[in-house]
Amino acid sequence: MTQIETTVEYSNGYEEDEYMLQEDEWDRDLLLDPAWEKQQRKTFTAWCNSHLRKAGTQIENIEDDFRNGLKLMLLLEVISGERLPKPDRGKMRFHKIANVNKALDFITSKGVKLVSIGAEEIVDGNVKMTLGMIWTIILRFAIQDISVEETSAKEGLLLWCQRKTAPYRNVNVQNFHLSWKDGLAFCALIHRHRPDLIDYAKLNKDDPLGNLNLALDIAEKHLDIPKMLDAEDIVNTPKPDERAIMTYVSCFYHAFAGAEQAETAANRICKVLGVNQENEKMMEEYEKLASELLEWIRRTTPWLENRAPEKTISEMQQKLEDFRDYRRQHKPPKVQEKCQLEINFNTLQTKLRISNRPNFMPSEGKMVSDIASAWKGLEQAEKGYEEWLLTEIRRLQRLDHLAEKFRQKASAHETWTAGEPQTLNPGKDELLSLKDFESASLFEVRALLRKHEAFESDLAAHQDRVEQIAAIAQELNELDFHDAATVNERCQKICDLWDQLGTLTQKRRDALERTEKLLETIDQLFLEFAKRAAPFNNWMEGAMEDLQDMFIVHTVEEVQSLVLAHEQFKATLPEADSERQAILGIQAEVQKIAQSYGISPDLNNPYSTISTDQLSAKWDQVKQLVPQRDSSLQEELALQQSHERLRRQFAAQANLIGPWIQTRMEEIGHSTMEVSETLEDQMTQLKQLEHVIVNYKPNIDTLEGDHQLIQESLIFDNKHTNYTMEHIRVGWELLLTTIARTINEIETQILTRDAKGISQEQMNEFRSSFNHFDRKKNGAMEADDFRACLISMGYDLGSALQGEAEFARIMLLVDASGTGVVSFQSFIDFMTRETADTDTAEQVVASFRILATDKPYILVEELQRELPAEQAEYCISRMPPYTGPDAVEGALDYTSFSTALYGESDL
Repeated sequence: MTQIETTVEYSNGYEEDEYMLQEDEWDRDLLLDPAWEKQQRKTFTAWCNSHLRKAGTQIENIEDDFRNGLKLMLLLEVISGERLPKPDRGKMRFHKIANVNKALDFITSKGVKLVSIGAEEIVDGNVKMTLGMIWTIILRFAIQDISVEETSAKEGLLLWCQRKTAPYRNVNVQNFHLSWKDGLAFCALIHRHRPDLIDYAKLNKDDPLGNLNLALDIAEKHLDIPKMLDAEDIVNTPKPDERAIMTYVSCFYHAFAGAEQAETAANRICKVLGVNQENEKMMEEYEKLASELLEWIRRTTPWLENRAPEKTISEMQQKLEDFRDYRRQHKPPKVQEKCQLEINFNTLQTKLRISNRPNFMPSEGKMVSDIASAWKGLEQAEKGYEEWLLTEIRRLQRLDHLAEKFRQKASAHETWTAGEPQTLNPGKDELLSLKDFESASLFEVRALLRKHEAFESDLAAHQDRVEQIAAIAQELNELDFHDAATVNERCQKICDLWDQLGTLTQKRRDALERTEKLLETIDQLFLEFAKRAAPFNNWMEGAMEDLQDMFIVHTVEEVQSLVLAHEQFKATLPEADSERQAILGIQAEVQKIAQSYGISPDLNNPYSTISTDQLSAKWDQVKQLVPQRDSSLQEELALQQSHERLRRQFAAQANLIGPWIQTRMEEIGHSTMEVSETLEDQMTQLKQLEHVIVNYKPNIDTLEGDHQLIQESLIFDNKHTNYTMEHIRVGWELLLTTIARTINEIETQILTRDAKGISQEQMNEFRSSFNHFDRKKNGAMEADDFRACLISMGYDLGSALQGEAEFARIMLLVDASGTGVVSFQSFIDFMTRETADTDTAEQVVASFRILATDKPYILVEELQRELPAEQAEYCISRMPPYTGPDAVEGALDYTSFSTALYGESDL
């Protein structure tokens, strides 16, 4: 036993926590309080006699009987079990002083400093010094070695009293004086260990004298503890002597020392049950969180897999907005829940391994791998959904553009075909069906023929427009336009009428040619006007169509291309104006000839339906449309330049954030590979890094805002960066998950280290060995590397058969799933399992057997008496009835219960 150096001062007044301390100087003449002196005389005398009677002697007067030092030396031999030097048998004063000095030297050799206590005072019968010496002996041999839950001496004895009397009413032990005056604390100590000796329920707090006498008598009669106190003195003293009470209570402690074994057993059971209850709670929480997360994934995935297109852009944009809300508001909390679920699962498995329990197996379909698989399906659906939305929006934009273009071209063609009745321009089919040549003169027939040739020229010019209309209709069908039926019907009518016009045109030409021989020469000027006016008129109509044509572009370059084409068109206007003036000049020449030869000035050109007024009006319209086209192109250029700024703004942020995320990932990986740092240092670094990552979130939010502006502007590409918002989101979510998982791994290693009693140096050695043999630096050792690592650490794997068998056994422990690699956590578990000492089912059974006093079963009242209420009820509710041949009513089978604690989980 380790000797503890104790310093004692004996005075008439002392504080509660200063009883073992001693001042350098003290007043030798200071007298004890009379009441305390009386109590100490009685208590110390009885305590000394309880030991001296083992040597067949006793003392009557404590200050007189120790004066010669003989009985004092005998007392020390009895209580220490050691032999003291041979005493001097003379009766002279110096013989007595020599004997007392031998006793005091022996006390000093046990680590006790005796200050101001000399042999002369003991020989002279100094009461104060004698009582102080005896108190020193009591402290050293009866109280100092008391140890309860890492506390010793007085604190340990007080804690022992508090724990033993805690369940008893009207008992609150806070000290060794006033807490014992009513006698209930003594009775509670006796009842706790020997409930058969006292009926505690019948005790009365208001009868302290009766309670004290009862406890003193029972202790003397049944526990072999002599009466060291006087009940009347304790009751009548305002504050009983603390040292007398402590001396008497220490006798109870030593008398009941055997019961501490049962208490230790109860503590072990409480610890095991507490671990089991906590693990069951974590299992239930995992099941609940996993069920909720899987249900959310089950509800969300069909929504993301729905590919039913809408008919309008606004409806599809609303779907896109709903998808943005899902990414910003609904998914991030679920990402955190998934990460927390994995952390909880890893922590639970670590705790189960540490407490020597089997691994937790979640319900079917709720494994971490099941959740990860479901989550992967969700993200696949999510990725495809966003791509589909953007494709659909582009398709609808293209459809709207094509539909409007189809309507414009079809309307223009139908207007041309139907004619303009208000301008005496009948429909083309009606015009081709006229029989006007039957009664016409030769001149008129030739005029009709030339007019028909001009119409054929016009008809050929419209052939391209009809083909464009048919091509647009076909593209609308290919893009699944929602009103394709109307488009097809209208296109079919145009094509049928076009075929009809072709047939009618050929028939009319045949009729005119048959009558051509009867016609006079037609005025060449009218013919020239008709031939030149029709193409020019068609050119102007085409120019107006082009100037009013809708355009859809996505880049500045495309707008600039349109601007260049428009500038080229404007460059042709002077030439077109020259042609217009030439055509108008032909008409002017006709008027001049008509006036010269007396032709009526209102004579119409028989070869053309196009008048000079029409040409002038269309030319004026072309000139008006040119600046309008300039304005719309400039507006579109400004819009695309704004889009380009948005692209550059997003790219600048993305090109910073992407590398930043990669750098943080590398820092996380580097921190876990550092061997020279403690796990706590690594945890501190990771926590600081986590703080940096969390504080970086506003940059991600800013980038999300830029991305939203880009999507709202319907910008679909960005040549300034290789990073998309999806890349940044995936990288950010992976960074959050990695830092959380890495922190959890370090916490798991700390938990494993502390629970298994592994030092930091051992953890560093394990990490250094693992890093050395992790040749690929991917956080896992292959089988050959692991074998080399074991051999380097002293494992005998050299012999062919034995070594292979032993290595195969170890691989089953560290790689139960047969992946062929060993992770660092598996390596740590193996190394700690090789050396650590954990609770087993046999130890728990042995602990229950102590509580049951070696019976093969335990009773409800024994569990309630020895265990805290909550854990006692836990055992009672789960422990099966004992069915052995010696079973009694209410007997419970603690063996089956203990085995089940280390068996398969109920969850």
